[in-house]
This record gives sequence, structure tokens and C-alpha cells, in this order.
Amino acid sequence: MRTAVRQLWFWVLVAIAAGILLGLVAPDTAEKAKWLADAFIQLIKAITGPVIFVTVVIGVASIGSLSRAGGLALRTLGYFFVMTVIALALGLVVANVVAPGSGFDAANVGASATAQAKESIAEAGGTPGLVGFITDDLLPTSFVSPFVDNEILRVLVLAILTAVAVSTLPERQRGQVLSVFEVLSQIIFKIIRLIMWAAPLGAFGGMAYTVAKFGSESLTSLGLLMVTFWGTCAFFVFVVLGIVARVSGFSIFRFVRLLRDELLIIVGTSSSETVLPRLLAKLEAAGASRRTVGLVIPTGYSFNLDGTCIYLTIGALFIVQAAGQSMDIGQQIALAALMVLTSKGAAGITGAGLVTLTASLQAFGGEFFSAEAIAVGIALVVGIDRIMSEGRALTNCIGNGVAAIVIARWSGDLDRERFAYALHHPADVDAATERLLAGEQPEEPRFDRDPQREPAPA
Repeated sequence: MRTAVRQLWFWVLVAIAAGILLGLVAPDTAEKAKWLADAFIQLIKAITGPVIFVTVVIGVASIGSLSRAGGLALRTLGYFFVMTVIALALGLVVANVVAPGSGFDAANVGASATAQAKESIAEAGGTPGLVGFITDDLLPTSFVSPFVDNEILRVLVLAILTAVAVSTLPERQRGQVLSVFEVLSQIIFKIIRLIMWAAPLGAFGGMAYTVAKFGSESLTSLGLLMVTFWGTCAFFVFVVLGIVARVSGFSIFRFVRLLRDELLIIVGTSSSETVLPRLLAKLEAAGASRRTVGLVIPTGYSFNLDGTCIYLTIGALFIVQAAGQSMDIGQQIALAALMVLTSKGAAGITGAGLVTLTASLQAFGGEFFSAEAIAVGIALVVGIDRIMSEGRALTNCIGNGVAAIVIARWSGDLDRERFAYALHHPADVDAATERLLAGEQPEEPRFDRDPQREPAPA
């Protein structure tokens, strides 16, 4: 119990319970607590641009020259793109079938948002065409203004241009520049960690306002959203990744057991970033080459966030449904296509999914999401985001681990005999991982092999 009291998740759960109670017994007072959620959202939005810019630059530029990286880089990026599309599409399908926000009584919010959107379109003289989109919404007018105005699409354009420019530098200079960005990313991540300590206040204010404004029925919708998200993540891991693992010759259940220590750490911290050093060492100890693991895992932390992709589409459609609005399939596909980009700015840290969801809705904006609809929608989700964050982080970690093994096998960089042993003897791999982390036997990590070990996969 003492350990739990020191954890952020404990206080978020306490805040959620307190917000529900206040919303039920004193709704008038609870509605006034909305400013706590608004203040938390304002802090999150303030860090959105820098998070996406830094993580996209690091993710792209760390690959270096694609021509020199050759087939490994192409396989990695191709795999990441395919899995991102699958995760986003799965979230869209599930959100449309289950419709977790459809029973939410927030028609007044939807009407207000729709009225504001129509008014904005009328003032602009209609929806701009392709040329208007490129010149007015996509291309930045200066390097600083997208950050000042929190224009996410323009931040993405600047990030991609910067990453390409850094990639063309000589290796030594590129390393120096990337080291600066790494330091900046660490500072930004620490800022987000500090902001996330205000999450209990935001959760309290958001939940109190939600229950007071929309009644106890809102709890059913939020509960359905959580169940839908966690169920979709489980389906993705054990069915989608399970098929990928089986085709590659190993069991997803044994692989999850191999990562049990890392997954337990994630449950406690709600962040996949906390296990990055251990994951690198464990996969190397399990038989994947250092070259492959060193490329796939760090790049995957920006480019292969399967759990975050599922969260983005389910969360976005929940907000649409809760606001009484609707999107046709073409609009949903357009939103998912945008999220293929914005999801690349979601680092594996607590709160990054909420940041990226806000960024995606802001970037799509205009006709479909007014500022009011986004604010109200995020306020609905913020109370349970901490619980959703664990599902995102767990799925992200497993997805990147599977990616490293699959790509290592495709590239001939996997010791298949050692990997087969590792799947059946995870305790030995844990011991080898600790030795690697301690700096022992860094070139060729070994552990005692059981002479009666199971044969390697065919």
C-alpha cells in the first residue's frame, strides 16, 4: 500500500473517484471544477508542438542515409507503415461497430460545435481547395509561427524538412546534431512528466464536470470506451501480432512471457520509455543482432506505436459520437491518413497519446472539429486517460519487440537457436540482460543452455 501511495496512477484513481462522487452529490459545484481540466489541457497543448517536432526529427534523422542503411532501413520503415495502417484501421472499425460515445447525452455540445464550424466556413468563403490547403494550412509562413500558434500540420512539415536536412550531414556532424536533439527531447519529456503530476487535478475536474453535466450515464460511456480500447489492444497483440509472430516462427504468448518484467514495469510507470534500455539488452540477449535492435527499437519508439494508433482512432470517434456529430467513411479515412503522420510524434511516455490526440483533432479541425468540441472532448477523455495510457504503453512495447525479432529474422540477423531457447527459458535471458546492463560481455552475451532445450523453429 505504501508503494502504491507513491505512484501517480494511485492518485489519478483517487481523483477519478472523488470527481464522480462530487458530480453525483453536488453537481452545481462540480460543474465549476471544469477549469482544472481546462488548465491541464492547456499545459498539454503548450508542449504538443515541441514534442512532435523533436521526436519526428530524431526518428527520421537517426536512420541516417537510407541508401547506406539499405535493406534494413527499408524493411523497418515498410513494416512500421503497414502495422500503423493496420492499427489505425482496426481502431476505426471497432469504434464504428461498438460506438462507445453514441449513448452520450451531449447533443448540445454537438449543436454548438456544428454552428461554430459552419460560421467559420461561411466567413472563410467555403472550404478551400487543394491549393488553399497547401498554402493556407500546410506550408509555414515562418519557422517560429507554427509553434506560437500551435499549428500541428506546419510543425510536422518543419520537422520533416529538418530531419531530411540533418540526414544529409556527414556522419560525425549528424551525430552531434542528433545529440543536441536528444538532450532537448529529454528536457521536453521531463516537462511532460512534471505536467503529468497535475493529471489527478485534471482527472478530478474533468470527471466531476462530466458527471455533473451529463449525469451518471456518462460513466457507462466512459467505461465502454475503456473496455473497447483494452479489448482492441488485446485483439491486436494476440491476433494481429500473433499471426505475424506465427508466420515468423514463434509464439506470441511465449514472447509476451519473455517480456514479463518489462511489461510489469510499464504497468507501474505507464510508460514504455522506462524499459527502453532493458528492452534493447533483452532482445540482444535473446538472439537478435545489436545492429538490428539498435535501429528498430529506437526508431519504433517514434514510428511504430501500435497502441497509440488504436487509441487515436477510437478516441477521436468517441469524441465525435459524444458530441452528437458524425463523419462519413471518407472523412474517417482522411483523419486516419493524417494520424499516420501525427502518430509519429507520439513518444512512448505518459501523456503523449493525449497530446497527439489533441494535435490530430486540431490539425484536422475546421469543418469537423471546432475548438469547443475539441476542448469538451478532451475533457471527457482526460479523466480516464491514465488508465488508457497503460494499454497504449503495453501494446507499443510488445509491438516494437515483435518488430525487432521479425526484422532481424528477415535480415538474417537472428540467432534462431538461441531465440528458441530464450522463449522457453526466460529466466536465463533475464540474467543475461542484467549482465549486459551491467556492462559485462557486451559483444557476445551468453547464458547456459539446457542440453534438452526445445529445437529452434523451422
